[in-house]
Amino acid sequence: MFGVDFTDPALESRVLAGVDRVEEQLTLAVDSPEPFVAEAAAHLMRAGGKRFRPLLVLLAAEFGDPEHADVVPSAVVVELTHLATLYHDDVMDEAAVRRGAPSANARWDNTLAILVGDFLFAQASDLCSTLGPEAVSIQARTFSRLVHGQIAETIGPREGEDPLEHYLKVVADKTGSLIATSARFGARTSGAGESVERVLTEFGERIGSAFQLSDDIIDIASDSGDSGKTPGTDLREGVPTLPTLIARRSTDPADADLVTALSDPIDDEDEVQRVIERLRAHPAMDEARAYVQSEADAARALLTELPAGPARDALDALCDTLATRLT
Repeated sequence: MFGVDFTDPALESRVLAGVDRVEEQLTLAVDSPEPFVAEAAAHLMRAGGKRFRPLLVLLAAEFGDPEHADVVPSAVVVELTHLATLYHDDVMDEAAVRRGAPSANARWDNTLAILVGDFLFAQASDLCSTLGPEAVSIQARTFSRLVHGQIAETIGPREGEDPLEHYLKVVADKTGSLIATSARFGARTSGAGESVERVLTEFGERIGSAFQLSDDIIDIASDSGDSGKTPGTDLREGVPTLPTLIARRSTDPADADLVTALSDPIDDEDEVQRVIERLRAHPAMDEARAYVQSEADAARALLTELPAGPARDALDALCDTLATRLT
């Protein structure tokens, strides 16, 4: 499951059972007496997904009482929040497909997709309220970061701001924040203790951003669309990514045409393929891989502060999975 190596059968059994309970509660949470709302809210959930955030909640809970009644609801909260952001993201990106199925905005329209996303946020907030005021505060601060990240991405770098630094902050806010909260909720709801909660929160932030950035590399390096997208999708859409922003920093005259090509969406398919080949051979790819690997290494180093055991080994395996994605 998402690259986790369950060397301990008991851990695997608990986590898989937890995932099943998360799916059951997700189904209930997206339901509504209004048939259309129920159908639209369940649309992306039924399309699948890695459930990475709930998985991280469940693994983090292993450092306390994994059977605590609040663990699974907290996992549902983060997944509902994630699903809600997908509805809104697809509207802003004018996406036609999500998880291999028509996006909600393509199947219905933008207004309905936004409203369904709002409904899912409301469901997440309602469920979060059962976890206590501190959980509500954590969720609110996470939501604030998600929104700030989306605004920053939409507006773009301020005058004089480094585009790469701006992009890394966007990734941290839009992706790292909710994955950090996933790990934090798992630790908190299981009663793992403040020090464990702190370590797992930072681990989630680093590993979450690193996985997102690894998708940037896969979009260029892979021929198979391992990120769930056709290779070169970001180039076609003119979306800045880690390797392209590093390449755009080049002052080598031989890269002048590449830098120019990377400044705008690329419409011509032959040009897309030419730029992909240039990037694959460019030092920017090695620099991007090195950056992501350094984040994975930093995340792995944090794990040494946690009690040894199968749960820590499983989190360590996530770092190995990330390294494998970069090759």
